[in-house]
Amino acid sequence: MNANVQLRAGALLVATPQLIGPVFGRTVIYIVAHGDEGTLGVVLNKPSETPVHNLMQAWTSLAVKAKVIFIGGPVRTDAAMCLGVCKPGVNPREVDGIAPVAGPVCLVDVDADPAELAPSLQGIRIYGGHSGWSPGQLEDEIDEGSWYVVQGRADDILTGPTADLWFSVLRRQPFPLKWQAWQPVDLERN
Repeated sequence: MNANVQLRAGALLVATPQLIGPVFGRTVIYIVAHGDEGTLGVVLNKPSETPVHNLMQAWTSLAVKAKVIFIGGPVRTDAAMCLGVCKPGVNPREVDGIAPVAGPVCLVDVDADPAELAPSLQGIRIYGGHSGWSPGQLEDEIDEGSWYVVQGRADDILTGPTADLWFSVLRRQPFPLKWQAWQPVDLERN
């Protein structure tokens, strides 16, 4: 029941209702890179309780609400990755300190000067850790029914933590995938 979206940078992985557990249950993952060496992404909808200003104070003004570090995934939880959204008219290929991912979404170099990047960015989100798959591993998980692959939007990156991104992303899909948004969290309790 995938939306027939190609697995590539800018696509979203949406956990199917059968994927349960604390790591990936009801998650939405933004694919940052996909190729022969595997796939790398970040979980968009798992805020931590750690404020950005506690760990990366200089980036606080660019971080969107809630200004917390998000849990990007179970891999390299000691390393930060930053995604940003460029302002309309800004070409991410022309700005030092950012690298294009898909459309206006870019990777932001956290060692760069935030004041220099601020005029180019609508906002950023910082992730502790990331999600990763070796070559073929993610495709196997998709074939097993663990993930829906759908088109991502730049505003998915900047969605506030109080929004139910999993529900919103599924609800905007065409029928019949749209119906999956109303699946209960625990099928056994339904």
